[in-house]
Amino acid sequence: MTSLSGKKVVVTRPEAQSQRFVEMLANLGANPICLPVIEISPVADPQELDVVLKRLDRYDWLVLTSINGVAAVWERFDALNVQSLPKMLKTACIGPKTAASLNEKGYQADFVPEEYIAEAILPGLGDLEGLNVLLARADIARPDLPEAIRAGGGIADDICAYRTIPAKPNRKSIEAVAVGVDLLIFTSPSTVENFFQIIISEGLDPLNLPGDPIVGCIGPITAKAAEKKGYQAKIIPGEYTIEGLLKAIKDYFKETVNG
Repeated sequence: MTSLSGKKVVVTRPEAQSQRFVEMLANLGANPICLPVIEISPVADPQELDVVLKRLDRYDWLVLTSINGVAAVWERFDALNVQSLPKMLKTACIGPKTAASLNEKGYQADFVPEEYIAEAILPGLGDLEGLNVLLARADIARPDLPEAIRAGGGIADDICAYRTIPAKPNRKSIEAVAVGVDLLIFTSPSTVENFFQIIISEGLDPLNLPGDPIVGCIGPITAKAAEKKGYQAKIIPGEYTIEGLLKAIKDYFKETVNG
């Protein structure tokens, strides 16, 4: 028996990216409920992305904020027959997962901030004056980072590398939520937003769900998005990774049981 035994945990990440987390939850005795609320999709027209990828030698930095960004960029590299990154181009990644994904492509990130949020990239770029920075991100990425680069005198090209779109509701998972769950897990602001839309469209009140589930968020940005919707995240890990989130979940329920 563990502190998670029997707990019904709703996982809202895209299914392809949640498998390991779901397995870890199940190994701890939890009952994970996969309810993907977003899907990752290529851009409808990659022309703008292709143009900048063919001119990478004009940039000082390439900023990749997720494994999805890495995958999207290298997919276009393959299509464009781009063989390698320019030698003088530096790369910055948000989080160890993104850095590891880049490493699998044969490159070591020049900078990975200790805090896994976009704004933490800024100090690692150095003197921003006249700096050319390419950001390959989602279509719904927050504008804070490119705005900060421009405010510091840099030139930021914020290019959509992939789209985050609403997923079709999983009927079985919706029924499980309607019966009652213990924990809702959100890993990005878009998972919060789309969860609300899906739940409301199914005739349920996201703020008054059966079982009175608590909310867990992978980091403060997601927690803030949840708060705007009326949720109060009780679980936020110190390390903004799936492993950190799992530890925070275990610790929370352990304290609840012992308390």
